[in-house]
Amino acid sequence: MQRGWIALVLGAALLASLDAGLPHVLNPYYLTILTRIGVAVLAAVSLQLVNGFTGQFSIGHAGFMAVGAYASAALSVYLGASWLVSLASVLPTPLARACYFPLPLVAGGLAAGVAGLVVGIPALRLRGDYLAIATLGFGEIIRIAILNIDAVGGARGFSLTSPTQPGTDLRYDGLGAIYAVVALSVLVIARLVYSTGGLAFRAVREDETAAESVGVATTRVKVEAFVVSSFFAGVAGALFAHSEGYVHTNSFAFLRSFEIVVFVVLGGLGSISGAILAATVLTAAPELLRGLGEWRMILYSLLLIITMILRPQGLMGQREFPVARWLGIRPGPPRAVA
Repeated sequence: MQRGWIALVLGAALLASLDAGLPHVLNPYYLTILTRIGVAVLAAVSLQLVNGFTGQFSIGHAGFMAVGAYASAALSVYLGASWLVSLASVLPTPLARACYFPLPLVAGGLAAGVAGLVVGIPALRLRGDYLAIATLGFGEIIRIAILNIDAVGGARGFSLTSPTQPGTDLRYDGLGAIYAVVALSVLVIARLVYSTGGLAFRAVREDETAAESVGVATTRVKVEAFVVSSFFAGVAGALFAHSEGYVHTNSFAFLRSFEIVVFVVLGGLGSISGAILAATVLTAAPELLRGLGEWRMILYSLLLIITMILRPQGLMGQREFPVARWLGIRPGPPRAVA
């Protein structure tokens, strides 16, 4: 517990210094890349809960990100701007913004969680390829539905500008705050899967029949994992919407879902650290290789192929970084207490 508090204080100090110092050191292009890395990390870790720890095969994760992004953006545009102005009238502007911005994140997460429940109850009775097709279909249904909703921009996309408070800045691109949300979310997921209750997720992954024989309600466990995963995917979508200031369904197409699956598989199924590492490297790589012009995506693809040939179990397998133990996260079954 003491280690956890030390880590919390040190992390808060580090993130505050990032918010204060990085805008003076890096140009907006690099800050945008760092923000997108944070969003990718949260999306990958949330999918790891379903694909890696529960052993299901979902490839519609971008659909839940879209729900969270559009729900949080709609809240900010139609209601949040007036709330933010009201808060700013009684509080200093930075404090007012800090008090307001958790609201759209939670709203986006809850909207995606409800969508995950609606999809998960019927879909998670399926297995393997059938589940993959069902989740893929959901992602496409969400994308097409949004394209036909004029209240959130339809095919034009949706800009975070309020019609009633046109001068209000609804973007939130503070890197420290964004990474604080990512770090807290990852810690919650890690605590969940490596707790005693999290053993049910891994039992379902290893053998559903054996898990049922010892009293594990496998469908309920899969739905729980799916809803929690969807919630954090929605938070990732809300972060994306409020850091970019504009959302379009092209950002949540099938290729985005497939990209998140690649993060999980390449990092190692069942490793939160692996998902973080793969999401970071693969989000940064196309930008770092941009100087190679049209060759960069060929080299990027070759790196993926070579990595999977040499490390078919993923970069981390099922291992975690040593810092996970320092934070009190202990992979594997809990030790017996004498």
